[in-house]
Amino acid sequence: MRHINIPVFIPHLGCPHACVFCNQRVISGTERFDFDSVRDIIETSLSTVGDGDEAEIAFFGGSFTGIDRDLMIRLLDLAEEYVKKGKVKSIRCSTRPDYINDEIVDVLSRYSVGTVELGIQSMSEPVLSRSKRGHAPEDSVRACALLRAGGFTVGGQMMTGLPGAAYEDELECARAIVELGCAEARVYPTLVFSGTELEAMMCCGSYAPMTLDDAVLRTAGVLRVLKSGGVKVLRVGLCESENLHSSRFSAGPNHPAIGELCESRIFYENISAQMNGASGADVTVYVPKGSVSKAVGHKRENAEKLKKEYKIHAICFRELDELAGYDVKTEIKRR
Repeated sequence: MRHINIPVFIPHLGCPHACVFCNQRVISGTERFDFDSVRDIIETSLSTVGDGDEAEIAFFGGSFTGIDRDLMIRLLDLAEEYVKKGKVKSIRCSTRPDYINDEIVDVLSRYSVGTVELGIQSMSEPVLSRSKRGHAPEDSVRACALLRAGGFTVGGQMMTGLPGAAYEDELECARAIVELGCAEARVYPTLVFSGTELEAMMCCGSYAPMTLDDAVLRTAGVLRVLKSGGVKVLRVGLCESENLHSSRFSAGPNHPAIGELCESRIFYENISAQMNGASGADVTVYVPKGSVSKAVGHKRENAEKLKKEYKIHAICFRELDELAGYDVKTEIKRR
């Protein structure tokens, strides 16, 4: 069974803050919001959903629980209509941690909202301040507790490479997402979009975007923490449809497969740890089912780098059902 999100973007509605990295209208490709178009968006998406698929209406792009209350209720009523008809299973929304309170939890609980994603971004007060997020780490702690108590699945969204953020700050945020009971996460390496304050900071030299290599290294470390804590990572980086190759993208570690690059990095590190005595030998690397391409690396980068660094004669990759996650097992045969 495929799980399919039907995304309804609500650009920047309900959010008075101007985060330095944010140009939501650019990212979503939506300059304004038209309620009358929502039904068409849902119907169009449903036409591609198969009988065995599980669909969910997802309100993304803005601070859903901070928009005009009447509009929020109208959107929830519309989505609930599709749940009652059996066309979708549930509703999902994304919002800010400081836009969750007892009243909001009560409203959401009247509908088939299953998951609420929180834009945590960082658990460092200085990083949040420099990014002009407008909320504190304590808001994320409180919001997660309220949502979990209300029976919702909680997703945590975080970023790497924010202004003033060190690698340890990002690992700490990932650890917090685990400890706060988030079941899911999305991780976004920071990109610079035209027209944002971050672009101005970059131009004046007060912010330097991550290189792709740095972004992969730092984000891979975050994925390790999340996966080891049992958090399902839904996505790494913005998706291809989000204007990443338009003139609106300015700078930063933009790569269409950055998530796979990060996972490949983890496999490389795990394989490297088992390469003692591999010089001149034939090596077989066993990886979890479906992970061969990630372990081999983009354009066989891992395979070639391992051969060169450890002077391996030959290396091949095989699946092994008993392995899971990023676990690997190696077999080294001397010639």
